Amino acid sequence: MQETGGIPTNGRIRLLDILRGFAIIGTLGTNIWLFADPGATLALLSFQGEGNSIDTWINGFLGIFTSGKFLGLLTIMFGIGLEMKYRKALRVKLPWLRMYIWTMILLGLDGLLHFIFVFEYDVLMSYAFTGIIVAFLVGCRHTTLNWIMAGAAAIHLFGLMLLTIVWIWMFHDEALFAEIMGMFQQTEIVYTTGTYLEQIQYRLSDFWGLRGEAISIIFMNIFLYLFGIRLYRAGAFSNDTNGRNIRKRLMIWGLGLGIPLNLLAFVPGHVFDLSVRYLFAPVLSVGYIGLIAFILERNLFGWLLTRFEMIGKTALSCYVLQNIIGSVLFYNWGLGLAPVDNVYGVIGAWILITIIMMIVAQLFVRLFGIGPLEWVWRKLSSAPFKSLSR
Repeated sequence: MQETGGIPTNGRIRLLDILRGFAIIGTLGTNIWLFADPGATLALLSFQGEGNSIDTWINGFLGIFTSGKFLGLLTIMFGIGLEMKYRKALRVKLPWLRMYIWTMILLGLDGLLHFIFVFEYDVLMSYAFTGIIVAFLVGCRHTTLNWIMAGAAAIHLFGLMLLTIVWIWMFHDEALFAEIMGMFQQTEIVYTTGTYLEQIQYRLSDFWGLRGEAISIIFMNIFLYLFGIRLYRAGAFSNDTNGRNIRKRLMIWGLGLGIPLNLLAFVPGHVFDLSVRYLFAPVLSVGYIGLIAFILERNLFGWLLTRFEMIGKTALSCYVLQNIIGSVLFYNWGLGLAPVDNVYGVIGAWILITIIMMIVAQLFVRLFGIGPLEWVWRKLSSAPFKSLSR
């Protein structure tokens, strides 16, 4: 029997699978622009494009609802997953820290391979590092967690303020801006004319530079991991009145605050560019949790939500798959479609890859129950602890 928002009879929370799939598709909605125009990284952080064309407005509108929002949603989902694994470890008497740190090492290795051979904007390494930190914190009392969340938020806000000052200065310093744009043009050359091996060499040669965002969001990740843990403990995903009330508040406050805050991206002067992606985006992410729960509880768009659910059950495999397909479509060693200037072509590629993910996820779930990377990860992560769980 499958329920609408809580825990079904097999112990799996359907809403979480749907949210995870929704987040994977939304992540592609951000990354697809990086594939289509490898040298336009700044466009993900600033929606104040040149001109007043329809393409510019469509790009900006999509960015308001995608850029950073699904990064935040995935981070919250990882926190929820950590809490569920923690409860299971206590229930079956497994060594929590050894078990979870081992799984995060495997996730980090997956992310490293993904970074080297597929996509330099991988988030898995950042999640793995954050997961190891939070694994030591999950057993703390609620008041302690609250103080840690406040500390992580304060450090993140302070860092964001400093980066915003540098960001605004960059746009006002013509020489510095020209130098940075030159670096991005070199990136475009690598991906639009370089071979596959040259692209691997590029990612390895500038490893730390390309890991800049992954490092800078660590404290935001810690906050959102703990926020996900607190949501789960509060009963936000239970199929009862309390759970429904929490989800309703998430939708009202998340969308009610998140949309106007993210619209600040259109304020001239680039003052809110970084805040929209690294501060206001998670607010809208919370609204998405409530909105998807609202749709699910009313049995709306059932076919589409089932497709999200299938992708959610194969999230790791689909995340890597979408980036492999994006590489094949746009990079020089594949079909070489980049750079794509037409916004409709980029959206079309997003839809095409999403459809492929839906089909592949459906096949894997029906045949095997999980995706191939999930199967490998489950086998490797449980292997050292099999004797302890008997």
